[in-house]
Amino acid sequence: MAQFSAPYLRSIRWHPDADRSDQYPFSLPLLDRDDFELQFLKPVTIIVGENGSGKSTLLEAIASHIGFAAQGGSKNHVYASEGHDPAQALKDALRFSWNKKVNNGFFFRAESFFNFASFLDDKNENDEFWPEGVAYAPYGGKSLNKQSHGEAFLSFFGSRGTGQAIYILDEPEAALSPQRQLALMEMIYAIAINGRAQVILATHSPLLTAMPFAELLSIENGAFHERHYQTTDHYKLYRRFFEAPETIFRNMFREE
Repeated sequence: MAQFSAPYLRSIRWHPDADRSDQYPFSLPLLDRDDFELQFLKPVTIIVGENGSGKSTLLEAIASHIGFAAQGGSKNHVYASEGHDPAQALKDALRFSWNKKVNNGFFFRAESFFNFASFLDDKNENDEFWPEGVAYAPYGGKSLNKQSHGEAFLSFFGSRGTGQAIYILDEPEAALSPQRQLALMEMIYAIAINGRAQVILATHSPLLTAMPFAELLSIENGAFHERHYQTTDHYKLYRRFFEAPETIFRNMFREE
């Protein structure tokens, strides 16, 4: 039997029969082009770009294609997903090329983490098919709403095994201190280094973009560009700020 290793999802491009309108998200510069394509060359891919560049919508479309809950979760977490029509339309217009289709894993969205935590609470308390405590097993054995976002997320990731899986992470730094971002980096390395897991991550964090084992793609002028973290706009702004914050403040807080 052939052995497959990450990256399992190899590329995304337009389906030849794609129904692309001039509405959002197809109006985004990244998507308003016939040659749109995203290739995954390493087990870990990091995507950076300004707000509104399409990172979150693209990750949500990938997660939806895999079968993950649109608001965050795995294939076992199905709950309300109103407000996600743009990602659904994008998913339907894309062709996903796989080395091997994998649907084990998780879709983490910092902005809807509370909804996911409440979904687990409801399952634990009201669903007879979910024995008490089972919903919390991968998260330190207690409700996520009784843990900080950082504690809950790291307890989840720390419990991941070595099986074939794909993880979609949308701005996980929103839940993590700088120190815990480094801890997350170690965990991602641990699950991806053996080629068993694929991680696709969108972030604004200069710390996370510095993962030495990852492919870093920056959305610039409506296209993907492979970058070293020190050449990204995020890193250069942080460096400029910490080296001489007064020069930035001078322009920000000018007296009239």
